[in-house]
Amino acid sequence: MLYKRNPQLNKNGELIHLLSTEGLPKSILTQVLDTATNFVSVSDREVKKVPLLRGKSVFNLFFENSTRTRTTFDIAAKRLSADVINLDIAKSSASKGETLLDTIANLSAMAADIFVVRHSESGAPYLIAQHVAPHVHVINAGDGRHAHPTQGLLDAYTIRHYKQDFSNLTVAIVGDVLHSRVARSDIHALTTLGCAEVRVVGPKTLVPSDMAQMGVRVCHTLEEGIRGCDVVIMLRLQNERMSGALLPSSQEFFKSFGLTQEKLRLARPDAIVMHPGPINRGVEIDSAVVDGRQSVILPQVTFGIAVRMAVMSIVAGNDATHTA
Repeated sequence: MLYKRNPQLNKNGELIHLLSTEGLPKSILTQVLDTATNFVSVSDREVKKVPLLRGKSVFNLFFENSTRTRTTFDIAAKRLSADVINLDIAKSSASKGETLLDTIANLSAMAADIFVVRHSESGAPYLIAQHVAPHVHVINAGDGRHAHPTQGLLDAYTIRHYKQDFSNLTVAIVGDVLHSRVARSDIHALTTLGCAEVRVVGPKTLVPSDMAQMGVRVCHTLEEGIRGCDVVIMLRLQNERMSGALLPSSQEFFKSFGLTQEKLRLARPDAIVMHPGPINRGVEIDSAVVDGRQSVILPQVTFGIAVRMAVMSIVAGNDATHTA
């Protein structure tokens, strides 16, 4: 009964689609992190390939711009020996008015095995997952403000890599939480993995009022939010999703919530600083912090390849025929 309501799992409780970190049991999150550990070393080999997805077709469907996510999914699929098809949406039939489900039906007819989907509409990957054939798997690469599960998982992987154990950690997620699918995916992953305290930090206009219900502590000053923290995750100010006067100016935001070396001293001396990218230097974070010794922003990108390899290899190995 536990899995009845979760379209990501089959009747055996195995992962067949990755749509959100929300609702996934700790065992599955840990399985992804443990599997990713085995893939990290692939990047260091002379031949950077393993044959796990040989003969499988992975379609990257990015209806919204992306650099890191699209590229790392591309690399991850190729390192698993899959055939990768990148659909240029701007030049595809979708731009001529074809519906999302018609696009999916036509691509399924081309023998797709995995769809990696980024879409500006929250819930689009769920819709696709409901309509694909049983042998096809869907991975959400970011949908609207809703979720970005592989980013949540790679953030969890990065934290575990540097801090080992979640149970004693205080993690602060700082900035434009209102528009951030990363924040939501991070919160669900970290609370499920047993993080001692997750704090959400930002001005009242950029922190949803219902955030405390997600099991986090809400802070409206940076000083309170990062004091004594082990991990500080800075979020990008998403100007493209903002409507109305949520902020006086980006300079004003930096003054109150921008992370500088001086403010970082409030966190623990061994605290790590993360950012999902792209970074707005001088808006949410100072260049000295981005390039400083506590920053693990570039290792996050490297770990992202291993985590996406893990997700694709796990879903491809599970039978979706019998969903509960």
